[in-house]
Amino acid sequence: MYVRHKVADFRAWKPVYDADDTRCKQFGCKSSAVFTNTQHPNDVLAVLDWDTKEQAKKFGQLLGLKEAEDRAGVISVPEVSIGEYGEKQSDAWV
Repeated sequence: MYVRHKVADFRAWKPVYDADDTRCKQFGCKSSAVFTNTQHPNDVLAVLDWDTKEQAKKFGQLLGLKEAEDRAGVISVPEVSIGEYGEKQSDAWV
């Protein structure tokens, strides 16, 4: 699952994101990574790894997720995509 959005302040957003890690794992998230745009550090991409698409979709529909986004300072509508692994090239990317 790829979630891209803009935040008011990355440093304020990140602790809220980190605090939601337990709930994310309860829904089956295996791992996650956060990336920021080097020219626009408040443009955030979160990549979350799930066993199934259904787990990812269920997490995305959680009640309270919008409230957490508001607390974290998300200022754009999140762009959410669900993808699958293509061919693995290197362990450096996993």
